[in-house]
Amino acid sequence: MIRRTFIRLAFAMLALIAPLRAHAQDWKGQVKELRIGLLGGENTSSRLARYDNFQHLLQETLGIPVKLYPAADYAGVMQAMGAGQLDLAEFSPSAFAGAWLDCKCVEPTVVPLEKDGTVFYVSVMLTRKDSGITSIEQMKGHSLAWADPNSASGYLIPSASLKSSGIDLADGAYFSRTGFAGGHEQGIIAVLNKQYDACVTWTSGQGDIEQGYSRGAIRGMVDRGMLKMSDVNIIWKSGKIPNGPWGLRASLPAGLKAAFTAFMLDLPKSHKDIYDQIEQGSGVGYVPATMDLYTDIIGLREAERQGSR
Repeated sequence: MIRRTFIRLAFAMLALIAPLRAHAQDWKGQVKELRIGLLGGENTSSRLARYDNFQHLLQETLGIPVKLYPAADYAGVMQAMGAGQLDLAEFSPSAFAGAWLDCKCVEPTVVPLEKDGTVFYVSVMLTRKDSGITSIEQMKGHSLAWADPNSASGYLIPSASLKSSGIDLADGAYFSRTGFAGGHEQGIIAVLNKQYDACVTWTSGQGDIEQGYSRGAIRGMVDRGMLKMSDVNIIWKSGKIPNGPWGLRASLPAGLKAAFTAFMLDLPKSHKDIYDQIEQGSGVGYVPATMDLYTDIIGLREAERQGSR
């Protein structure tokens, strides 16, 4: 009698679970391929190489083709998301805020977690060691390279912070000139090649400084042998900035969103080497992201837009 009862319960559970499983896979009939945008900021071959293993693992896990689309700059990904030409991207916080303001069509899914248990990073200003420039005060009369107008650490936050400290950013007022290098890697290279006296870029600000910290553009270049920390000074650091999220197109099926989120949360545990490749260093994982995390960045972007009108 007890055995028959358990058998009936088991069949009843299967009858409930089967429709749920079928519903969870419904999205495969709606989405034929997943299109991932790669923000500008380093050369295209390096970007594609960093995401190659990630692409193949995600494709195998989801069971649909996954394609990578590297953009020349941050704006390229933002515009393509708004036009429905991309499905997801790992955004900078400023690029995510800008895309959301443009179309309200993106939503955050996961955000990188740092070694101290927070989801924040910092912007830093770099100079060549042999320049003799070791402070922001000594930058007066020298040139500064921003990374990208849609980068939080490479423009939005440092420009706002410097203005609030009384520095006039008009060319010749404090800095001899400023300009956009085209990305974080390009900005650092411009300093190393003496095209600019300083640049701003992103880093976790945690870990061993001699290794380029634990994660970020600096660490990525150190790991690839493109930069030695002994050749540069870090002369300025911002306050905390929320890490950029992996952002999805809001109109994607709920089942696909859930599958991608589960994949990302598992990635640092199941494939740490791939996680380290795409995150440029050695972080500790991801946590679910919410819009609340980006409220202040959205406010800054909106204020900047209003001020430029």
